[in-house]
Amino acid sequence: MYFLGIDVGTSSVKVSIVEASSQRKVCSVQYPAVEAPIISLQANWAEQDPLDWWAYFKQALLKANALGLYDPKAIKAIGIAYQMHGLVVVDQAQQVLRNAIIWCDSRAVELGNTAFEEMGRSFNLTHHLNSPGNFTASKLAWVKANEPEVYQKIDKIMLPGDFIAMKLSGQITTSISALSEGIFWDFQENELSRSVMDYYGFDHSLIPAVQPVFSEHGKILPAVADELGLSRQVTINYKAGDQPNNALSLNVLEPGEVAATAGTSGVIYGVSDQLIADRESRVNTFAHVNYGEHAVRTGVLLCINGTGIMNSWGRKLVGADLSYEQINSRAAESPIGSRGLQVIPFGNGAERMLNNQSVGASMTGIDLNRHQVSDILRAIQEGIAYAFRYGLDIMRENGLFPQMIRAGHANLFLSAVFRESFVGVTDVPVEIFDHDGSVGAALGAGIGSGYYRDFKEAFHTLKPVYTVQPNDVDQHEENYQQWKETLNAIINIK
Repeated sequence: MYFLGIDVGTSSVKVSIVEASSQRKVCSVQYPAVEAPIISLQANWAEQDPLDWWAYFKQALLKANALGLYDPKAIKAIGIAYQMHGLVVVDQAQQVLRNAIIWCDSRAVELGNTAFEEMGRSFNLTHHLNSPGNFTASKLAWVKANEPEVYQKIDKIMLPGDFIAMKLSGQITTSISALSEGIFWDFQENELSRSVMDYYGFDHSLIPAVQPVFSEHGKILPAVADELGLSRQVTINYKAGDQPNNALSLNVLEPGEVAATAGTSGVIYGVSDQLIADRESRVNTFAHVNYGEHAVRTGVLLCINGTGIMNSWGRKLVGADLSYEQINSRAAESPIGSRGLQVIPFGNGAERMLNNQSVGASMTGIDLNRHQVSDILRAIQEGIAYAFRYGLDIMRENGLFPQMIRAGHANLFLSAVFRESFVGVTDVPVEIFDHDGSVGAALGAGIGSGYYRDFKEAFHTLKPVYTVQPNDVDQHEENYQQWKETLNAIINIK
């Protein structure tokens, strides 16, 4: 018996097949091999076609099936992880009405900021734990205000993972965790937020049926099962945003446990048993996958839009023919501090931890006679690590003081330069695990289907591959303070 995990990322869709009894990853495949495009029709806009995600998923799964490592008809359940905060809208025939407005799109910032003030800062932080900011509810409000002909045709709104589940099963569901990430959930009333729905003038019928995260979210359509070589009995038993799911994949479920990821965006995600709200909504709190009214488990999320995408930009700048492994090796040729070169990596839309400002990416301190490619590559990875430190200090202001951070052996955490910069500047050790979001989604399906009795059973084989301890802390601290001065100067200019 196997479980299928799907991770709908910004750059690609990844699938993993996990053997149920041993929890062993049989294989992982992602599609496309090159990074999927982001459609940007105007500055600070970011869209993707949901039908592309569906096509990518099918290609990835068919490639995995073709490896011959498992019997596709022995897959029992499906789990789905997805890029958070996106907006997908469909009509009554479940036809997509427009491109998805994805997580790093900034068009709704002002609408959300106005809602934050007019609904009341204290009310929002108490009831929603966040400003409506640039989240899904505000993106829907933008569609309502600017594309009324589209809005009138909407039957249901959903997040990216809900769309994949709909294509698989024909059913549309959501969860408390998903609604909270869109700022649709009232934590005080423990229900769909009537205040947000009324403020923006949304009809409650737009919201799908609310299901527990770990439950049946639909049964595969016969035609889809046949096309993909799967059993017609397969069910979807888990859906979660990529960051709560990344935490699940690392067994980060209890208060004080912390996960990090550095893909297209970068995240530190800490679990709390409190309804924490940052006074300026610079870090955000959502319902974790194991949230319950009487057993509060929230995820406090620091998000940096410009991480892996900044590293990808550097690769394109110096030569896209180089692999990321080669990029990481070249970066290691430069000393700590990149010989004075600094990179501010905020070039992928408005940054919530900078109060939803779009400060852009920049490179400063360039010495044309001294700096080489290796310095540029290292400065990019150091700049990303320093952005994490900047955000971690905000989390510390809100009472989260991680003693250990868990991360998957993937994306920027594959780079020794980044890992050492991250632990050096945060002064927090990192445990590295050979898990990723698609594996976590597969195990989530095992929990949701009832195969695993509890979280402990689902993750009893999970062990860190190695631990990175802080080193060169004083040197990174000095470089960070200089980097922070540069960032503050840019913010003041803006």
